[in-house]
Amino acid sequence: MDNKINKQNTALLVMDVQGAIVKMVGNSAPMINSINKAISHARANNILVIFVVIGFRKGYPEMSPDNRSFAFMKANPNMSLDNEEGYKVHESIAKEPNDIIVTKKRVSAFTGSDLEVVLRSLGIRHLVLTGFATSGVVLSTLREAADKDYVSTVLADCCADRDEEVHRVLTTKVFTRQADVMTADEWCNNA
Repeated sequence: MDNKINKQNTALLVMDVQGAIVKMVGNSAPMINSINKAISHARANNILVIFVVIGFRKGYPEMSPDNRSFAFMKANPNMSLDNEEGYKVHESIAKEPNDIIVTKKRVSAFTGSDLEVVLRSLGIRHLVLTGFATSGVVLSTLREAADKDYVSTVLADCCADRDEEVHRVLTTKVFTRQADVMTADEWCNNA
């Protein structure tokens, strides 16, 4: 088996950049610009782009009242993650009609989705992670990816968190234990 990581076995994961979620970022323009730069680079280099969204059935039957994280979403009428409109990738993200979209039911991109089946079927072994929130989907997906033996890269400026200090600590101290951490520009110049 070829252990080399290359463009053919790499996927860029753009996670939880849906309209209702991006609103929580505050100034989302820098993150969105960096994500679009990474998407353009991936497309130009035949690197697979996969969008991961969080979505639920009408009325959120998948959400346990015991789950603190999801109780907030269920109680917030502005989230609208239980309808097709709520699943849509933010309008300013460079999505194309034939892009793969994976819908998840929990924080990690793997949980409650078919992401692993898609990755395995396409021979993907290297994941490049982007999205909101750094302390949510990015952290949870990175941890699970490491447990599943994927090689991972986190694009720090393609992630954001409501707490900038949490973002800084995760991207400079925690993520480096399980992934390469770099900016979109660094990835574009080296991938």
